[in-house]
Amino acid sequence: MIKSSQTIIKPVWWLGNTKRDLSGFAEDVRDEVGQALFEAQKGGRHSSVKPLRGYGDASVLEVVSDYSGDTFRVVYTVRWSERIYVLHVFQKKSKSGSKTPKSDMNLIGARLKQLAELHAEQAKLSKGAKK
Repeated sequence: MIKSSQTIIKPVWWLGNTKRDLSGFAEDVRDEVGQALFEAQKGGRHSSVKPLRGYGDASVLEVVSDYSGDTFRVVYTVRWSERIYVLHVFQKKSKSGSKTPKSDMNLIGARLKQLAELHAEQAKLSKGAKK
């Protein structure tokens, strides 16, 4: 048996305006986010990535990039094994600690819920096709 040393690279799916929003960030931030997502695609975790609080597991992650006195965040999920989903991209504007603003958390939650529903529907269809 021949073992392959090739790493499987998962595709990245950008939800909503996430890709466009990221393109508006400084090049250094885009580079750091790109490297972090590439590591995720290979199954790893970049040093600037941490689990997003409030989701109970490590399947919802955020890239935290500090640049020129500002903080930029990119939230993605690895909850489904076949791809990486970028859920939200934003510049943190709150001066009251590191907590993610409620409006951003609500958007992330809504997108996760949509993905869960989509995957549940695809699983149903897949089961029906196998019968």
